[in-house]
Amino acid sequence: MVVKDETTTNDASNSWRSPLSERYASPAMLANFSERAKITRWRRLWIALAECERELGLAITQEQIAELEAHVDDIDLAAAARYERELRHDVMAQIHAWGDLCPTARPIVHLGATSCYVTDNADLLAMREGLTLVKTKLVNVIGALAGFARTHRALPTLGWTHLQPAQATTVGKRATLWIQDLVHDLEDLEHAERTLRFRGVKGTTGTQASFLELFGGDHQKVRDLDARVTARFGFERSFGVTGQTYPRQADFRVLQVLSSIAQSAHKFATDLRLLASRKEIEEPFETRQIGSSAMPWKRNPMRSERICSLGRYVISALDNAAHTAANQWLERTLDDSANRRIVIAETFLATDAILILQLDVARGLVVRPHVVAKNLAAELPFLASEHVMMEAVKAGADRQDVHESIRRASRTASEAILAGQENPLRALLSEDPVLGRLASRLDTLLDPARYVGRAPEQVDEFLAAEVDPILERHGALLGARADVRV
Repeated sequence: MVVKDETTTNDASNSWRSPLSERYASPAMLANFSERAKITRWRRLWIALAECERELGLAITQEQIAELEAHVDDIDLAAAARYERELRHDVMAQIHAWGDLCPTARPIVHLGATSCYVTDNADLLAMREGLTLVKTKLVNVIGALAGFARTHRALPTLGWTHLQPAQATTVGKRATLWIQDLVHDLEDLEHAERTLRFRGVKGTTGTQASFLELFGGDHQKVRDLDARVTARFGFERSFGVTGQTYPRQADFRVLQVLSSIAQSAHKFATDLRLLASRKEIEEPFETRQIGSSAMPWKRNPMRSERICSLGRYVISALDNAAHTAANQWLERTLDDSANRRIVIAETFLATDAILILQLDVARGLVVRPHVVAKNLAAELPFLASEHVMMEAVKAGADRQDVHESIRRASRTASEAILAGQENPLRALLSEDPVLGRLASRLDTLLDPARYVGRAPEQVDEFLAAEVDPILERHGALLGARADVRV
């Protein structure tokens, strides 16, 4: 295949397009990290700076501010690109492009500021909005799985440890394990929302020297400027001190929340893939959906697989953010810039895509009760052996004789299973001379509901104590759509 030089065509199909924008993320999250949203935030930051500087006595007129406001949405990306090719500076390119539209206000745009005033503060605004969008989907996933857990609170199923049959649990109880991870993720997300700080108005190396000069050495006015701009954008606090940039550990703390959500979703989807292989629980499968191009009968868990795939990407992105935070030199270094343009937006977009998929799956989970019961029944005689032994002793049998009878019967049953036969343990127990007196009670003794412990009650208690208050508190967020595009 011959790849043409990029100058030979304007056909978009000849350019790289991210699957996150083409296939996976929502329009809202894409808009949040769009170029238009970024430039609009920059302009709002410049306007707020000018307004607050005017309020504190600098020679800026209301007419200049009004001119900026009038053209805040007139974004000419092509004009800015022409300036950037000449100036090699994206912030100055935007100032010049906007200045062409606002000739009266042009002299006071960016007054006293450094590029990071707009770039860093805009990134913080984008991350804050991104967390809000993520929270909406996260709450809805919790709500969907809570309904699933409540419906299947008492449905016995085979529990596993080491991927080997263990004690019984219930389908609903297993779902609470998925929910609990997400509840903790929500707690972390809301903590990140509460503690996220604004960079504020700090100047070139964080000393506010340029603003101190603008205000004639008045330290109080410099402090007021920082506080006023911070409050204008709805932040309770700005960083007390910064270099030229805000501390990049702030990015790590936010992306850490997204990584945790991805881990929780990956665990959920992995469990579902394992259960789908046993035909116990499946993700929704549409009428005309194709599972395989070669095998028409296949019902591949493609949504769950995609959750795991994107989850792996988000989890790995956190390591990137950690290295960026660790490699900030003195007051700043620019080797974070190109990296952060990619990793912050893409981690949010991928997390958004994960939650869209998880919400779609959670709302459409299909349980096969007969298969669940059959799979449990195949192992239940083994799981119930201790209980049967205790009942036999109560009926007057010798404990050691009972233990030996169950041991021999279990070994015979295991060999039969390995030979491809159905589990014969129930029949072996009923025919054993030591255990024969329990034969008439075996159906009762092997009732799956006897072996799930407090699982149904745990579901009720967990949902009432930890999940229902969340759903009540965030009721306005419930009902979000989950449009899986492919």
